Amino acid sequence: MRDKVTRWFVVVAIAEACSWLGLLVGMAVKYGPPGNEIGVQIFGPVHGALFMAYGLLALLVARRQRWGWGITLVALACAVPPFATLAFERWAHRRGRLAPAVAPTRTPAPVG
Repeated sequence: MRDKVTRWFVVVAIAEACSWLGLLVGMAVKYGPPGNEIGVQIFGPVHGALFMAYGLLALLVARRQRWGWGITLVALACAVPPFATLAFERWAHRRGRLAPAVAPTRTPAPVG
């Protein structure tokens, strides 16, 4: 079972991609024939908050999962293009980069 931080990372990665979709639709409506800004006014701040949450969670998961700098930078860069957080999350899951952290086991000291 994944720890809470990793589960939140997955949830926020999916939500960030969905907010991209809402923002893109909102921009199409804003700059298209209707000319209505409500979609951008709603999804702009939502996407911004999820973007920041994804970045913070990516850093936390990178530390917990002991990702190298390369994977961490790719995870952070994936927040910029639309829907790339989904691709990264799927890739990281398939490669075992989102596996639960294994707690070190201690062997009891011999008595005697």
